[in-house]
Amino acid sequence: MTFPTDLSVLAFEHAPIGLVVTESRVIKGCNPAFAQMFGYSTAELLERSFAILYPSVEEFERIRDVGVEPLKRNNRYSDERIMARKNETLFWCRVRGHSLTPDDDPLKRAVWSFADLSETRHVLALSARERQIVMHLGEGRTSKEIARTLEISPRTVENYRARLLKKCNAHNVAELLAHLSSMPA
Repeated sequence: MTFPTDLSVLAFEHAPIGLVVTESRVIKGCNPAFAQMFGYSTAELLERSFAILYPSVEEFERIRDVGVEPLKRNNRYSDERIMARKNETLFWCRVRGHSLTPDDDPLKRAVWSFADLSETRHVLALSARERQIVMHLGEGRTSKEIARTLEISPRTVENYRARLLKKCNAHNVAELLAHLSSMPA
């Protein structure tokens, strides 16, 4: 079923989640819910790189590398990640994406949805590297696999893991992930 243009615009403008259209990771259009979620006006975000919405440039670059393959493979991508508001506060959000150019370059043009999870998921003060380690642990990777991906030693990964467990008063990775996701252990 195809909606008339005015209904499509109405749905985009009043969707209860953030919607954004990107070209090569530059914001080409977004709805008010998306802008408000990040503390900007819609006009402030247009033609801006998505990098301004990440806690660091490294995280902006890393997520590109993680997301391209699933978009190429099945034209879908989703995760939960920490993003940054205009006032520099960090928050969890659920991200889902669909490429409009999957066979060419999946990030050439894409549509994304963002749902703010900050009411149910609180951000623990973690460094960028700790957030990377947690993301990979959440995907079930071993210390050796994480070390290869991040180009650090397995011992360094183990040290980060031990510090994270202590910081969260967790006995194992399952408890750590439950704590960080604000779910009961």
